[in-house]
Amino acid sequence: MYKLIAIDIDDTLINDNREVTPATQQALEQAVAQGVVVTLATGRAYASAQAIARQTGLNVPIITYQGALVKNLLDEKVLYERYMPQDAAHKLFEYCIQKNLHLQTYIDDKLYAREENQKLIDYTTLNGTAYYVEPDFSKLVAQPTPKMLIIDEPDYLDQIAPEIREILGDGVHVTKSKPNFLEIMHHEGTKGHALKFLAGHFGCDLSQTIAIGDSWNDHEMLEAAGLGVAMANAIPALKDIADYVTLSNNEDGVKHVIDKFVLNAE
Repeated sequence: MYKLIAIDIDDTLINDNREVTPATQQALEQAVAQGVVVTLATGRAYASAQAIARQTGLNVPIITYQGALVKNLLDEKVLYERYMPQDAAHKLFEYCIQKNLHLQTYIDDKLYAREENQKLIDYTTLNGTAYYVEPDFSKLVAQPTPKMLIIDEPDYLDQIAPEIREILGDGVHVTKSKPNFLEIMHHEGTKGHALKFLAGHFGCDLSQTIAIGDSWNDHEMLEAAGLGVAMANAIPALKDIADYVTLSNNEDGVKHVIDKFVLNAE
């Protein structure tokens, strides 16, 4: 019944040691062997996500930057791309200057920040991403970007998120991938939009898709998919909208979903 599975990476596909376990790897391979398209859907940059995708042997398009970029692994052809509106990018930059917020942007799949600080170091250590420091950040803001990201304390981000939405308007999508990461994309740069695109690309109905995630940035694709799955370690709000709650990322929760709904092993 299911022909396409979209899986978040952090705290979903990989465990707390940032590994895809052999058991989960085997389940992915078995699903692919049955003709199911298995893809990744992540907030990570393509450069970071493709390294994990290649490790797992996938050779299909993957969803990156929360859905703002869908790109082939095989020939790196861009299939779907949504850049942040220019005026919104400028407004966000000015807002972050006024509030003294740490802002990151991505140009040509490279991560840039105004200054090197602990927030930047911790983020890039977590994702295994190289970074570049550009003090003259305004010249970067003028260039197309699939995503901008603010790092701060979770409560403070919750406080300023409505302000940012109001300032930037309907042209953007604002979400959280982790409690201290506030991410801003084009309003069609969501995992839900990207999943719909990929379903059409592979000629399958959305009812034949599975989406698996753990954070609020996954809710659009869980709602779009035929089967929306939240991890046991997911935030409560995501579990509330999920069709099914699987085991945690440290208990091979992704394997459990594949076994139960694709391989019919249970």
